[in-house]
Amino acid sequence: MSTITTAAPYLSLLGESDPQLKIYALESLNSVADELWAEIANNISDIEELYEDHTFGKRELAALLASKVYYNLGDYQAAVKYALLADSELDLDKKTEYVQTIVSQCLEQYIQQSQKHFVDESVEIDSHLVSIFERMVKKCVDDADNKLALGISLEAYRLDVIQRILENVKTANQETARGLVAYVLNAATATTASNIELKTECLHNLAEFLLSLKSPDYFLLTKIVVQLNDSELVIRVFKDLLSTPSNVPIAYQIAFDLVGAASQQLLANVTTAFEEQTKTSEPDKAVSMLLRILSGVPTCDLDLTFLSDNNASDIDIMNATRKAMDGRSSLYHSAVSLTNALMHSGTTDDSFFRSNLEWLGRSSAWSKFTATAAFGVIHKGSLNQGRGVLEPYLPGSTSSAYANGGALYALGLVYAGHGKDVLKYLRKQIVDNADGTDNKDTDVILHGACLGAGLAAMGLADSEVYEELKTTLYSDSAISGEAAAFAMGLVMLGSGNMTAVHDMFTYAKETQHETIVRGLDIGIALICLGKEDAAEPIISKLLAHQDANLRYGGCFVLALAYCGTSNKDAIRRLLHVGVSDSSDNVRRVAIMALGFVLLSNYKSVPTIVELLAQSHNAHVRYGAAMALGISSAGRALQDAVKVLDPLSKDPVDFVREGATIAKAMILIQQTDKTYSHMKQFREELASTVGNKHEESLARFGASLAQGILDAGGRNVTIQLENAQTNTLNTKAIVGLTMFVQFWYWFPLAHFLSLSFSPTAIIGVTDKLKVPKFKIECHSQKDLFGYPPKAASEVKQQTEKLTTAVLSTTARAKARAALKAKDTKDQDKMDVDKPEKDKDSEVDNEDAASVEGKKEHEFTVPNVELQNSNLRTLYQEKPYLIENLSRVVPAQLKYITFSKEERFTPVRKFRGISGIVVLKDSQPSQRFEKIKTIRERANTEAPLPDPFTVDPAVDKTLFEIPDGD
Repeated sequence: MSTITTAAPYLSLLGESDPQLKIYALESLNSVADELWAEIANNISDIEELYEDHTFGKRELAALLASKVYYNLGDYQAAVKYALLADSELDLDKKTEYVQTIVSQCLEQYIQQSQKHFVDESVEIDSHLVSIFERMVKKCVDDADNKLALGISLEAYRLDVIQRILENVKTANQETARGLVAYVLNAATATTASNIELKTECLHNLAEFLLSLKSPDYFLLTKIVVQLNDSELVIRVFKDLLSTPSNVPIAYQIAFDLVGAASQQLLANVTTAFEEQTKTSEPDKAVSMLLRILSGVPTCDLDLTFLSDNNASDIDIMNATRKAMDGRSSLYHSAVSLTNALMHSGTTDDSFFRSNLEWLGRSSAWSKFTATAAFGVIHKGSLNQGRGVLEPYLPGSTSSAYANGGALYALGLVYAGHGKDVLKYLRKQIVDNADGTDNKDTDVILHGACLGAGLAAMGLADSEVYEELKTTLYSDSAISGEAAAFAMGLVMLGSGNMTAVHDMFTYAKETQHETIVRGLDIGIALICLGKEDAAEPIISKLLAHQDANLRYGGCFVLALAYCGTSNKDAIRRLLHVGVSDSSDNVRRVAIMALGFVLLSNYKSVPTIVELLAQSHNAHVRYGAAMALGISSAGRALQDAVKVLDPLSKDPVDFVREGATIAKAMILIQQTDKTYSHMKQFREELASTVGNKHEESLARFGASLAQGILDAGGRNVTIQLENAQTNTLNTKAIVGLTMFVQFWYWFPLAHFLSLSFSPTAIIGVTDKLKVPKFKIECHSQKDLFGYPPKAASEVKQQTEKLTTAVLSTTARAKARAALKAKDTKDQDKMDVDKPEKDKDSEVDNEDAASVEGKKEHEFTVPNVELQNSNLRTLYQEKPYLIENLSRVVPAQLKYITFSKEERFTPVRKFRGISGIVVLKDSQPSQRFEKIKTIRERANTEAPLPDPFTVDPAVDKTLFEIPDGD
């Protein structure tokens, strides 16, 4: 067969009058278009004329040839145009580079048009593009590549196609359908879909689809429920579960998950609905237990019990820090108060304050406010006794306004997210003090009351609380107004309430107080949390404003609106502001905000900020440090630490402060076994704190870093994503957002306690009892243990001055000593020297050597171990740990529940943690229980065990005394 080397003969046929010759020429040219396109291009106008001729029978073939020529010329727009006009002549099944490119370009154009059509239905979509899209989806489905079909459909915002694919799969295999729902859910909540309305509609459709299955995946439903914040859907799920006795423990597990991940508004709505139900019918035991779990009391009680019983904080660190930092300085006094609060967060151990009452008494003004608020961090979650602990400092118990305000703030920290019991009291304090805002003492009390109310009503979206706070804001007091602004954002957290946003933005433009403007900035950001493109109008206004304080807020709104999405446009805008804005404050927070946007893609942050960390601008360097700390918090990312190491030696004090704090956030709960330089880092912190020549902010940062490293008695970490629901940990994000505001206001550093998550596995039965049982851990026993405590400081005795001795005196003393020795040796009884017990005694040098070998027997440079190390570790003979014990996140991959154990979790997957509802294989038999803090505090006599009375045996019980 001859090879065609020129297109000239066929091109000449295009001018013939016979249509058959033209068709023959087009068919021949189509077959060689990729080789002879340069020659054919000279006659492209003739080919286009053939398509324009409506009398010509093979117009589509001419369009196909024109498309191929334009493709080879690099004009993809024209190539796609004619490819669409080719219609059926374009064979999508061919695997050629041309077909793949054209299909890719067509799908890209279709996706753009379809997304615009979703937002604005007046936008028309090219019917040819629709045809190609549907043909490609059908081809994927026919090839059993359902995930690709679903991904394309989701990107094109075609929810109807997604629904159709899922329904078809459901008919064939419901298990496969559940897996595809999980795939769509992950894609919809990641970066595939950026439109919040689409996400909401998609999640609703997925929820309805799951509920239509014969055996729904209720834990997958929980992930959807948390993101939708739909109480009606939650009620449907719970009613469905409670109707089947075997599913009741699953309902309890989901309730625990919701307490940790859902908003307070959702929990309140669900609770109200079930309480209304119990009024019209007899109370059901399962419903009563469900309501008890949803109240949050059991969760707080269990977490408090774990943190209190396992408290491993090193009080020597606190004592050394207190001695090193002069308590007469308000900065240092606040540093010690904050460090102690974080170190003992949730442990209820306030012994340091009670042992140092004289030092505590030196606090004055706002340092007293900070020190009093620290009790709230220490007793966080103590819903039963928290208010009693703070009673001596609340208004009416002491005359100090700073102690009063600090105690009200502390009350909010104790009941954060569970403020039902104290919200009424806090609101009363706001109303009672609202008329006297010209009084400074009243302002201080209002400041604490507003922060406390905001914490207690966090995410409740209560309009009455919001209005009371707005009244305080409008009094235009710099002190109370700032706290009211923060609190308004906390109350409306994540609601996207545009009326509130408008009110706050309007007032921010009117007030002259920078503190209030910054408070309103953060308040607006909290309201827009997770709202993505729905927050664009306010983002644009704030970022374009001439006031630097409002641009500051624009960065935070952008960060929280796109938190965890890795949105490219958001990253681009933040980087632009970070390198070009005229205000150092704005540039600092713009770079810092990258940490929030890239939470789910934290490994890329060191690469993005590496050059920024070398910027000539100190504020940009600080922002880069905090961006790393936020995104990699609790993850021990070694690349992030490498970027922070030079910053921790920066010549500017506040950069060293930020780098040190960020490094502590990243390395929380790490030891020398999991991070080889941990001991060195701790020594550097102690050295900085103790160095009186070091600049004050660097010492402040080092002190806070000590508290973060050992937070919660070394039993908590910072987790910005909920492991159970794979959703953002809203409380943790709020905590970090407010914590970084300590740049302006130190007391806000207490908010970091909201970001702490207990690292434990807490197994409970369906009656909320904590049984004693064992869990297997397939790793080396000391790999994830507590770090060693710092050695107590040994007081060195002052050396005495050497007395001058004459040479004659020395010789006389030497002769006398030699004579005395000879006499002693003669009188001494001869005894055998005991042999050294080699098994029990080791020389000091040998002991140190052995200890060193043991210490470095297994050293892992990074918690993200290599696969080979994982296999080696998992082959280790497992050791057993008790229920209600510390299990750090890196340890979870080695944890298993033994099948031989009586208790097993109702939800089974690798890496399960937190509160785990258990199935009891022997429910009729008694078991040993672990008492919680609440149970220990309950002094009521326990109910006796059931018993029967046998008249034949217990005759005396039935004897009637004489005279009766």
